[in-house]
Amino acid sequence: MSFRAPQTRREALRTIGGGFGMLGLASSISSALAATGEPVMRSALDVRPTHFPAKAKHVIFLFMNGGISQVDTFDPKPMLTKYDGHPMPGGSFTTEAKTGNLMRSPFTFKKYGQSGIEVSEIFPKIGESIDDICVIRSVQTEVPNHEPSLFMMNTGVFQPGRPAMGAWLTYGLGTENQNLPGFVVLCPEMPNVVGPPLWNSSFLPAIYQGTYVSTKEKDPKKLIQFLKNTEMDGVTQRRQLDLVNQLNRLNMDGQADADPQLEARIQSMEIAYRMQTEAPQVFDLSKESPKTQERYGTSDFGRGCLMALRLVEKGVRTVQVYFDKGNPWDHHEDIQVHRQLANQSDQPIAALIQDLKSRGLFDETIVFMASEFGRTPVNQTSGNIKLQAGRDHNHLGFSVLLAGGGFKGGLAYGQTDDFGFRAIENKVQVHDLHATILHQLGIDHEKLTYRYSGRDFRLTDVAGRVVKDVLV
Repeated sequence: MSFRAPQTRREALRTIGGGFGMLGLASSISSALAATGEPVMRSALDVRPTHFPAKAKHVIFLFMNGGISQVDTFDPKPMLTKYDGHPMPGGSFTTEAKTGNLMRSPFTFKKYGQSGIEVSEIFPKIGESIDDICVIRSVQTEVPNHEPSLFMMNTGVFQPGRPAMGAWLTYGLGTENQNLPGFVVLCPEMPNVVGPPLWNSSFLPAIYQGTYVSTKEKDPKKLIQFLKNTEMDGVTQRRQLDLVNQLNRLNMDGQADADPQLEARIQSMEIAYRMQTEAPQVFDLSKESPKTQERYGTSDFGRGCLMALRLVEKGVRTVQVYFDKGNPWDHHEDIQVHRQLANQSDQPIAALIQDLKSRGLFDETIVFMASEFGRTPVNQTSGNIKLQAGRDHNHLGFSVLLAGGGFKGGLAYGQTDDFGFRAIENKVQVHDLHATILHQLGIDHEKLTYRYSGRDFRLTDVAGRVVKDVLV
């Protein structure tokens, strides 16, 4: 591999752009320029007006990657218990793998709250908060494979190459805290099924892509590598940044049109500097009381939920928390493993809802809990399966949870058939979910567009409707 020295200033900037701690400091540059009367570059993350009054300001997206089983969690089916072991009416069917007979849930359900919504025994704490939660039981997606369904739920299409929902939101709304990224992604390790394309900005300016932070690292100083510049003091960094800004201004003056990629790179550098002081504070969970830390538990997902609370409290627009790397909820062999994972997620999710309420953030924050799809009501019999007590993928009818941000609490919306296989009433597509979330943030999903390659793109592609029945 050969190395060629950069030939232009732009190329040089792109080459060194990965040095997080070395470049940035928009606030220092802005102050210096303001003192001389020079115009200050507008931040790409400045808060922007909405299309109409918004009910919510922030989104916390809890992603239970792998595929939670709706009939074992939030969509009880007595007929599934009654006909346990019988063939599925209408004959056997094949999803991704060969399946067997109907299999009842091994978990019992209980009615909770004034609404009386039934929730599985493996999510008792969520059950106790069910009057604050809207359960949509009739969600459908297009493909029963992990990769395309992950793309669909995260980016609005089942193919790679589109911006993530968090990127669209930050592009459309900006963010309230200019010292932190507008879109933060939390996961113990980099998800290895798809990974960064799930939170990328694609053709949107790079400033809007998600910033990945590991929840496995407990030392806030080590969460983001190369954030703190250990070789330069603040005065030296300011001199360097002033020089970069002057070079940038000379280049801009000589161009008829600004280079959006260069602008995005410079904005990223500016945020990186400002993060040196604020990021270690917001990610330092020891700032919370021992009692609060105990309520979220010691799991990586629990730490992610508490980090999400703190980030939203500091004004971050969108935070996405992945449960873990890979497909942890993908239980083809034994659905009983759901109990173990629910034990790690039930209390943190309930604590998150409670703390958003106690801190006055619940009404302005949408909590969205979803998987890429659900699971079948029959057991899986083929593949590397020995126990045959698990379920295959099911994209035809599954459940998601929405809370806060103007969504109706204590509502179970939509219905699947008697066995929980296919949505039959008030069907909700993924585009509808995205359109409804955008609506609560004051965005008309048909007007949030970006022109690229000769056409206008949007998160909801050419579909989507606002599901007004689930809104206050």
